[in-house]
Amino acid sequence: MYRNLKPLASLIICAVLVSTQAFAQTPKTVKKAPAAVTPAPKPLKTALDSVAYSIGLSVGGSLKAQGLSNINTNLLLKAINETLKDQKTELNPEQANQYIGEYFQKQASVQGNANLEAGRKFLEENKKRPNVKTTESGLQYEVVKLGEGPKPADTSTVKVNYHGTLTDGTVFDSSVERGEPVEFPVNRVIAGWTEALKLMPVGSKFRLFIPANLAYGERATGPKIGPNSTLIFDVELLEIL
Repeated sequence: MYRNLKPLASLIICAVLVSTQAFAQTPKTVKKAPAAVTPAPKPLKTALDSVAYSIGLSVGGSLKAQGLSNINTNLLLKAINETLKDQKTELNPEQANQYIGEYFQKQASVQGNANLEAGRKFLEENKKRPNVKTTESGLQYEVVKLGEGPKPADTSTVKVNYHGTLTDGTVFDSSVERGEPVEFPVNRVIAGWTEALKLMPVGSKFRLFIPANLAYGERATGPKIGPNSTLIFDVELLEIL
């Protein structure tokens, strides 16, 4: 329902794996512009020291992304040292998992309520604009360009370009920026998209304003879409396949 609730050890492992994969893989579709040669990293005293520092960077980045920039690092290091040295710890793993779960659940609830209220206010003002239409479900859309082709059905597979942002303008996903349209069945996406696509003749471009209940609801999705987020999409329907 909310984000994954993992023990700290799992967060550390995930941070290391993500960091390693990010450096090891380059998407084939991305063409990199020529850049200055990056100097080789200077190793610390030993190879293991370099690994230790690198893990610290990954863990720090992971904690920051989780909203834990102000975490008590003294206690964090104390728990790590006690675990590595098989010493007695203040909490057992089950208790630690419980604290982590309860904390993130509470944070997600607070954030979700705030997002829901912010989205409600945004949509209430947005529907007053003359070019914005509101459907019975609460979906809002604005016709940027009306095509002349056929409209897709629930069972259609379509090819689209899209650009997705939060109500504050934060971009969370964009096929336009990637330079690659996407293909998918109309009935396999969020409810707001399914409803909107069936209103769009091929060649159309709509701007969608999707309330949380027609998007991802209480689920946080990726690093930028929090629970109960209202989403904005510019969608261009290129083709029915």
